[in-house]
Amino acid sequence: MTTDQLLGELQKRKLLTEEVSNKIRRESLLSGRSAEDIIFSQRLVENEQVAKLKSEVLKIPYQKVDASKLDEKLFELIPEETARTYGAVPISQSDNLLVVGMLRPDDPKAQEALKFIARRRRLNLGVYVISYSDWQDVLRRYSPYKSEVEAAVRSLDIKSGGAGGRRLVGLEETASTKLEDAPIIRIVAKTFSEAVQKGASDVHIEPLENYLRVRFRINGQLEEEIALPAELSQSVVSRVKVISNLKIDEARVPQDGRFRTRVFDREIDFRVSTFPTPLGEKVAIRVLDPSTGLKDFGQLGLEGKNLSTIKEGLSKPFGMILLTGPTGSGKTTTLYAILQTLNKENINILSLEDPVEYLVSGINQSQVRPEIGYDFASGLREMLRQDPDIIMVGEIRDNETAGLAVHAALTGHIVLSTLHTNNAIGVIPRLIDMKVEPFLLPPSLNLMVSQRLVGRLCQNCRKKETAPQEMQRIIKKALNDLPSEITSAYKEPYEIYKSEGCPKCQGKGIVGRIALFEVFKMTNELQKIIVSSPTVQLISEEAKRQGMITLHQDGIIKALSGLVKIEEVIKETEES
Repeated sequence: MTTDQLLGELQKRKLLTEEVSNKIRRESLLSGRSAEDIIFSQRLVENEQVAKLKSEVLKIPYQKVDASKLDEKLFELIPEETARTYGAVPISQSDNLLVVGMLRPDDPKAQEALKFIARRRRLNLGVYVISYSDWQDVLRRYSPYKSEVEAAVRSLDIKSGGAGGRRLVGLEETASTKLEDAPIIRIVAKTFSEAVQKGASDVHIEPLENYLRVRFRINGQLEEEIALPAELSQSVVSRVKVISNLKIDEARVPQDGRFRTRVFDREIDFRVSTFPTPLGEKVAIRVLDPSTGLKDFGQLGLEGKNLSTIKEGLSKPFGMILLTGPTGSGKTTTLYAILQTLNKENINILSLEDPVEYLVSGINQSQVRPEIGYDFASGLREMLRQDPDIIMVGEIRDNETAGLAVHAALTGHIVLSTLHTNNAIGVIPRLIDMKVEPFLLPPSLNLMVSQRLVGRLCQNCRKKETAPQEMQRIIKKALNDLPSEITSAYKEPYEIYKSEGCPKCQGKGIVGRIALFEVFKMTNELQKIIVSSPTVQLISEEAKRQGMITLHQDGIIKALSGLVKIEEVIKETEES
């Protein structure tokens, strides 16, 4: 099925617009990536919908594949290189029948490769169409991380003295034996691949007293992944520094770098930071995977009234939309989701970030460099000379940037940015503290959005139970102030959910994270308060009059819907 045929069928079924199809076609030609890869990485159409469409057109049945349940022996039948090159993976084998899943079952070269494998093993072939995401999940089963790293370590034949990072040096030693490069390269490469496979946001490589610790941050929590011999610390860190274009001979000061590579058939950025310690350099690597980092509103957890309020704010021709929350609460991810919604060919979007996390096609992104005087304030001035329609500023940190952002909104631009406050109603007092004149806020400020991140319950193993008495009281109190159209779905005694863990969530009970939101909008009543007496109490009363759903209330609703644990909601929103 050619790119034009696939895009044409998706258009015919109104799953893609002509504008988006043309954009995918151009990007595919320029980058060499398949249209399906682009659709998957940018989450433009559900994977299963694309696979079922191909199944219908090609008259080949579609099969959903659970990679975690496949027998290890199957991977001996089709080599990894063949699976990657031809988009074909083994699904099952019974007697003399090998069943395979294919991305492109009409590809003559893929057909010939599979027929050759089947003939050699004297097997018959059965073929299903599978989705792009299922194909990638199966590919990941080919590379078990720990066994490969352990094999690489064994090949180095390290003679450990047990002294770890502070190895005792004999006075008569003249030189140390240089380690072979290949196993180190393999260890580092497999570590990054494993981090991407597990959906880690960060990788920490840390020299400790007796070993080199590798930890992944998954769903906001750091977990030790593997322990390597302490003797490998310098070699592993040097390898990371080489691919990040950092100075190998400089270990006394922190360094920052970045590199991009292809992992599991998609391009991923890694942001690298080194930090000197007495035991050697610690390395923290941020994994910037567009397939997990770029989300739409539904994946973020925006729904119902909050979603409709944000869409209403985005429909306005100018004004500021400010996101608030602590570091690591997902503000930048939400900004990217908004940018992708607004990203059209006839709109000029410029962003100023520190740093640029994800490269988004069609958006002009720039990174601030404070060390050379290119900060948010100076960058914002330059952006206004670039004929922008929409401006995204990573963070409003100072009075000058705040004033410029307000000026940009007043002169007909949509301005997106973040601010550090505890909640949405704190935005107005904070801007006034930053010397913005109160009378300028009503015409320039559209929306104030606050958010927090909590773990998303595994939907496969979650179980319903009646909430304890104290929880019943907390839930009832939270729902009391909400409109009946929201609360009517929940009756006493209230039921909450727990996830004990299963193979799908690797026994954790949590699969990814979801945001809790509160969305506060500018109204005529709020305008009067700002101009006359902008106290926190009066602003809070206006938020209540608007029917604003607080972070706590949004969390309670999500807990009752089985999306999150109520205990985590209470902990993160600090209400009782």
